[in-house]
Amino acid sequence: MRSLFFKIFIIFWIAQSLIFVISTALIIRHRVPHPEFVLNALFDDVRYESSQATSAFESGGCAALDAAVQTRENSFALEDQYGNALCPSAVRLAVSYGTGSVTEAGGKQVGDRYLWRAPVVSKTGKKYLFLLSAPQLPKPPSWYQDLFHFAFPQLPVAIAVGGLTTFVLVLLFTRPVIRLRKAARELAQGNLRARVQSDGTHTRVFQGDEFHALVDDFNHMADRLESLVDAQKLLLRDVSHELRSPLARFSVALELSREDADKRMSKHLDRFEREAERLNQLIGQLLTLSSMEALEAAAAFRPVSLNKLIEEMIPDAEFEARQRKCSVVFHSSDDCTIQGNHDLLYRAIENVVRNAIRYTDVDTEVEIRLRAVKNDTGLAAILDVSDHGPGIPDSEIQAIFRPFYRVDHARSSETGGFGVGLAIAERAVKLHNGELRAINGNGGVTFRMQFQSTDLARETSRASNG
Repeated sequence: MRSLFFKIFIIFWIAQSLIFVISTALIIRHRVPHPEFVLNALFDDVRYESSQATSAFESGGCAALDAAVQTRENSFALEDQYGNALCPSAVRLAVSYGTGSVTEAGGKQVGDRYLWRAPVVSKTGKKYLFLLSAPQLPKPPSWYQDLFHFAFPQLPVAIAVGGLTTFVLVLLFTRPVIRLRKAARELAQGNLRARVQSDGTHTRVFQGDEFHALVDDFNHMADRLESLVDAQKLLLRDVSHELRSPLARFSVALELSREDADKRMSKHLDRFEREAERLNQLIGQLLTLSSMEALEAAAAFRPVSLNKLIEEMIPDAEFEARQRKCSVVFHSSDDCTIQGNHDLLYRAIENVVRNAIRYTDVDTEVEIRLRAVKNDTGLAAILDVSDHGPGIPDSEIQAIFRPFYRVDHARSSETGGFGVGLAIAERAVKLHNGELRAINGNGGVTFRMQFQSTDLARETSRASNG
């Protein structure tokens, strides 16, 4: 397996090499002259100027020497071999430098100028001392000027190369991570067939690293997870089907026993019948849950009026509420029609309403409110079912939608069913691209269903419907 870190090292090494080579080549263009080169140029200048000065002095005296000085950028003068000024114009330079014979060239700084004195021999063989005065060199540039001088254009080139290298590294890192994250999100949302697909654009150099191994492991994990969940669904469905047959035989045997039993056994037989009915309901709910989990697409969805659906359900809900000594009220301010399955929506809303009836306090109301609200995608239908019960602990607010989970761990028949109704409701709402969540309030719990759809007909504040 080719290590990803080895690839990164190679890329960085190549990038740094390119930066070094390019920067070195550009810096050489701005190289500083060698000191020997500077001294050779200075001595050549001194020899040339001294030859011109001695020729002018010997041909025309001080007047010719002064005339020659006027044509030069630098000032110069002549002294005899003992250091005595030959012309009045040389007195200032001679005094500034000092007196005495000179056997070799030398120089020093006087004020803001440099003075050089060197022995020369004219073309006639006479010996002189040549004085050259040059202005002081300008001050060296500041550090930031020098930095700008040597950083441009090297620094932009280095930034461009570094940026290109970083871009390649970002692509190398992020592209497989983005695909992995997308597949993980789909898997978390319940799509067990989500896999990380390879784009097929990688060359042999970028194959077999840790990211590709992680992608393979993720796909293998998803395959294993899908097979386990499918096996669990199949087992649940098969067990539910297999339980129906002995349960039916049990019901027949129970009726036969009731005919032959005396009155003392009626109480026990009634209890057997109630338990058999509860078991039959549980099997029905399990089959419903299994079929909903197997349903993937919203096929054959049609327009469904949530207002009419709830109005159909209200009589049955009120009948059950009277048994619990409570009531059910329905308030609607908008006409909400969505694309969906009537039976699935009816079962989802009914399970939520029956759950609210089961846990609300005596002599209280279970309130059902339906309204339409605007959002980024158009209009959404909001259905709230509120009770006045003990509420749900915040730590368990998400767990109540898991199958067979109940806040009442004692699982007594007085406080609830089997813990499957809310799981069925939550899956039915998800099949309609909606969301079901529980919200704790001051006086109970509100179950909110939100259906995202643009197929919502909204009226301007319709009168409440009781």
